[in-house]
Amino acid sequence: MNIQELYRVYLENPNITTDSRNCPEHSIFFGIKGEHFDGTLFGDKAIENGATMAVTENSPQRLQQLAAHHIAELKKNGLKVIGITGTNGKTTTKELVSAVLKKKYNVLYTQGNFNNHLGVPLTILRLRPEHEIAVIEMGANHRGEIRDLVNISQPEYGLITSVGRAHLEGFGSFEGVIKTKCELYDYLREHGGKVFLNADNEHLVPMAKGMDTVPYITGGVKECNPYMKFSFKGEGNGVDVVCQSQLIGDYNIVNVLAATTVGRYFGVSDGDIADALADYSPTNNRSQLVKTARNTLIVDAYNANPTSMSAALDNFRNISSDLPKMVILGGMGELGETSQQEHDGIRAKIKETGVKDVWLVGKQWGEYDFETVDDVIAHLNDNPIEGKLILIKGSNSQKLFKLPEML
Repeated sequence: MNIQELYRVYLENPNITTDSRNCPEHSIFFGIKGEHFDGTLFGDKAIENGATMAVTENSPQRLQQLAAHHIAELKKNGLKVIGITGTNGKTTTKELVSAVLKKKYNVLYTQGNFNNHLGVPLTILRLRPEHEIAVIEMGANHRGEIRDLVNISQPEYGLITSVGRAHLEGFGSFEGVIKTKCELYDYLREHGGKVFLNADNEHLVPMAKGMDTVPYITGGVKECNPYMKFSFKGEGNGVDVVCQSQLIGDYNIVNVLAATTVGRYFGVSDGDIADALADYSPTNNRSQLVKTARNTLIVDAYNANPTSMSAALDNFRNISSDLPKMVILGGMGELGETSQQEHDGIRAKIKETGVKDVWLVGKQWGEYDFETVDDVIAHLNDNPIEGKLILIKGSNSQKLFKLPEML
């Protein structure tokens, strides 16, 4: 079956599933072979459970081809596509951009972290003719991955939030990170696309040289204690627009200015932009303020790399609090031969904060307090903590998200 024939089936059966146990009416099942399961073995089961069709041969490629064909067809009818990537802040920026654009448009955006070679096509195949803008998040941990994702999603607009020292094992070096993120710019340059650019970022500016760029609207942090209050330059009379957000961390200023810039470019009013940014509340353990019966927590337990870890510690140092401060940090993965150097750098950053009560979790630290989060939990069962402001920062794989209920 060629892609045109598959597309005709999809148009009549637009519900895509990769779970043979969950096959709603008018669905197509794609059997994906993963590290711990083999979906290609469950095509018959998917049909039994209601799927119209099961694709089990070359299914990832077929899924990607179908998504690329679908988004190309929708773009013919006016769909606009914004691609977002970056080392830090891409998920928050994606959600902020989408929140702002939804004030004026019918927007579909990446849910959760569906930002890889399977998540991007699955997101695209949720698009319907009534959608006006698609905001597609793209992640990568090795060279060439962004190139593949932009070829599927075909954005006309792009935004790189940042480039930092993450996934160095897969990228080879920091220069490898830059080149990989630049694959979004490469696509836009080749296809005459437009870049929303943080003109203060020393890495992004040379990457975007000669491109059609829209510089971020100027603005700044007014206070961050703990939630960030910020301003941006208003349109027309240039009077500053002040906004109280529900975001923790002054490093989020570039994310809100990105959303402000995209919104204004697409004709969203400053009032609606400010309302959308004020109403947005982060989820999924991304810089969330959690007040328990015993402590106040800043939970940032979804992602961690040297750049984001350093920024979180700087922000934590600047928060004034009557409560004594404590830090619980998980080890950072995928850093290759630079791992010890990067962890030593974070140790030095911890000393700069002046926080004495520090727990390090994971073998990556070399010298650590707890090997796993379960060891932390066991310790807390016997030694409860009370009356502290605690920063919990680590990657999802460290599972520090288990800790709030113990604190």
